[in-house]
Amino acid sequence: MRQFALRRKPLWLTCIAVLGVSGIALAADPPTSYMPVVIKETFQAIKSRMEGQKRGVMQRQRSLLEQRYDLANRPASGVTMTRGKPVQGGARARLPSGMTWEQLGSMTPEQIRERNAFPIGFLPLPHPNHPEGGMVFPHFQITEINRVEQRDLTRFDLDFDLPDHFLPEFPAPIFLTTRPDLGDVSKGQLVNINNYFELFNGILNPKQLEGLRLLVTPFPQQQFNQTEDRRSALPSRGVACLDCHSNGHTSAATHLVGDIRPQELRHRIDTPTLRGVNIQRLFGSQRALKSVEDFTEFEQRAAYFDGDPVIATKKGINILDRGHQVHAMGEFQAILDFPPAPKLDIFGRLDPAKATEAEKRGEALFFGKAQCSSCHTPPYYTDNTMHNLKVERFFKPQMINGRFANQDGPIKTFPLRGIKDSPPYLHDGRLLTLEDSVEFFNIVLQTRLERQEKDDLVAFLRAL
Repeated sequence: MRQFALRRKPLWLTCIAVLGVSGIALAADPPTSYMPVVIKETFQAIKSRMEGQKRGVMQRQRSLLEQRYDLANRPASGVTMTRGKPVQGGARARLPSGMTWEQLGSMTPEQIRERNAFPIGFLPLPHPNHPEGGMVFPHFQITEINRVEQRDLTRFDLDFDLPDHFLPEFPAPIFLTTRPDLGDVSKGQLVNINNYFELFNGILNPKQLEGLRLLVTPFPQQQFNQTEDRRSALPSRGVACLDCHSNGHTSAATHLVGDIRPQELRHRIDTPTLRGVNIQRLFGSQRALKSVEDFTEFEQRAAYFDGDPVIATKKGINILDRGHQVHAMGEFQAILDFPPAPKLDIFGRLDPAKATEAEKRGEALFFGKAQCSSCHTPPYYTDNTMHNLKVERFFKPQMINGRFANQDGPIKTFPLRGIKDSPPYLHDGRLLTLEDSVEFFNIVLQTRLERQEKDDLVAFLRAL
């Protein structure tokens, strides 16, 4: 198994058992920021070993998810995403025995921490196989890409973990700031290298069309490449930008951030949508990139190869030309629009004539007692900065399936426009529904919302 800098504790730390899962053992090797370049095991040996371990790896993750969440397919009544997929309802994080949301909302961080009462579904969510990491795609997406391109993104060592009904609709609709009159320009199709020209010729200018071509072109990546250090059965052409950001949105494909070492501290990524990147000013997991062009240029050097340029050189780094390729790719991304929100006015606020009473009460809470607008300001409901929620106030450091849950640090304020189309929530996807999100922030911000207030707030968020 490819591991680098997996251990961060001195020799006095022994294995930790958390949530019924044993912590990983101590390593004899000193910490390192680098992955091994020379693979000292044949590909067939690696493949056979990991295929043999796959069932146990996925069962361990499934058991964790079932401990953390109610995973039932239980849609909210009358609420769908833009193309009609049902939105899941209700808080799904499991409560500690004998505890209620109202009790948790009235407790201090210190009380919750000492009583070990923080819902385990609100702890950092590990990757399906955290010590291994890498890009993992939902099965429905793998099937469709294989059908339209004959390119297989199946990993022989692990599968995606969250149930399909908690994920965004697929393929997602595409809305353009330049042609709002057209509505969904995807025509229900997954945009790919074989159909992008047919779908967009006559809608985009030549530069945008070239940018889209590059965004749907696969390039070598850490797990999908043509070397012996890959996780696909056959040598792979790689992945495209619009694999993770399918149709300029997201399928909830997951990965690990490239900017943190050691491995056990790396955050899981819930792939964010590209809708509305034109109004955002922070990009990349480390948020050091200040334009969509910066993000585009360095993503294939960073996220594609776990932030390791040595490995990138070995596997086939794709260095984009800034003046032509990057600029064109950035131009297309910058015209990806949020889905329509017919109840919002030109300032991003509810039109009283169109909103329900619950939505109007929720809006008042959003801008008042719930404190949401402290970070999420209209019209796009972001302040384009970062905030440290200091969630570690509520739990004791612990190992969870290879992920050391401690301090997350500052997190980007993502836009809330179209939020019902983008489950799951928070940077690592630990919150499965909007109800979970409201319960989470009610505890973290200590806002002491009542049951009806929480329901009203969810109603408002669904209107965005």
